[in-house]
Amino acid sequence: MPFHEAIAIAVASVKANKLRSVLTILGVVIGIASVIAVVAITDGLDRYMADKVLALGTKSFTVQKFPDIIVSFDQFREFNKRKDLVLRDIDLIKEACTYCSEVGGLLVTGRTVKYGSVKDEGVQVMGITENFSRIGAVRDLMVGRHLINDDIESARPVAVIGTDVVDALFPNAEPIGKEIIIDGNRFRVVGVGEKKGKVFGQSQDTFVWVPITAFRKAFGSRRSVTIQVEAQSMEVFEKAQDQARLALRSRRHLAYTDPDDFSIETGESVMDLWNSATQGIYVVTLVVTGISLLVGGVVVMNIMLVSVTERIKEIGVRKALGARRSDIQKQFIVESVLLTGAGGILGVLAASLFSLVVGKVMSGFVGDEFSAPVQLWAVAIAVVSSTVVGLVAGIYPASRAAALDPVVALRSE
Repeated sequence: MPFHEAIAIAVASVKANKLRSVLTILGVVIGIASVIAVVAITDGLDRYMADKVLALGTKSFTVQKFPDIIVSFDQFREFNKRKDLVLRDIDLIKEACTYCSEVGGLLVTGRTVKYGSVKDEGVQVMGITENFSRIGAVRDLMVGRHLINDDIESARPVAVIGTDVVDALFPNAEPIGKEIIIDGNRFRVVGVGEKKGKVFGQSQDTFVWVPITAFRKAFGSRRSVTIQVEAQSMEVFEKAQDQARLALRSRRHLAYTDPDDFSIETGESVMDLWNSATQGIYVVTLVVTGISLLVGGVVVMNIMLVSVTERIKEIGVRKALGARRSDIQKQFIVESVLLTGAGGILGVLAASLFSLVVGKVMSGFVGDEFSAPVQLWAVAIAVVSSTVVGLVAGIYPASRAAALDPVVALRSE
């Protein structure tokens, strides 16, 4: 039997049983689309996370009391026993770290900011050193000036505010020179930071920067300072971390065998935590979607067995007219591959559409551009998998059909 004739017979059989064929293809579509969509979304999340971490600065790291990620209350309780980092530690690292180009610090609290009768709640109030905006991701100003050393040394009540604060408090006014009130403390606005948008749905523009010394006077000094460090280059990045670590360990009189009682966090460490956290989820999800594809194959085999049972007389006629065993096998295998192949193509289209929709939804959720591009290797694997499933699912029904005795088959009602 020519191959094109086998295809024609398979197409005719599919058309003759439209509902059954559609339901069979649907099972394959779900399996294929799931595999491709999971790969696309996971890859999109990895790219988004990497872009945002890199945006924080590749040569910068922070020294802080707590690590960025705490997974249990016991860990929090243990880390809470650590000594606070103080302003003197900033000077200590600055003196000891010859591979560091900038060393600064910050304190953070959440407060309500007022101007007249207007309030803006949940604002991130940050006490900073004058070089804060130059460490990591550089933040320029839209108008006004940055905080300067004299502001820090004099604990001057001045502030740089974010664009969201401007929109909330000064929608129709010039903010420079105006006085905002935070917990009864007045700060004069001297600058407005450039707009940065959102990361994971959180605005980067709802902030007020004040001198770190003024922050301590207004909100208390019993807080641990987060120390920010910029290395001179990526070549000396690890050496800069080692110098900062050694300076703090010496100051705290830690023995060689004692663990650090502070944390050094980098963009790389955050990405490592992210990858380790998502890798297991990624593998499990692929296994689950792979099982759905396997179930689709079982459904195809079951449908093909039903098709053989229904078409026993047809098989007998074909054999009586001279069809060989291989012709009958080819007929049913081609039909099986046709069903799964159609499911594979539709699954790719469905996954592409789903990934596009997820990208749009996630962009709205995180407040930034998010894309979940379909990977060609995932498409190739999915299409090959659907073809293999069709072949495997069709072999047994095709063998049963080919093994039928034509005399017995012709007697069948």
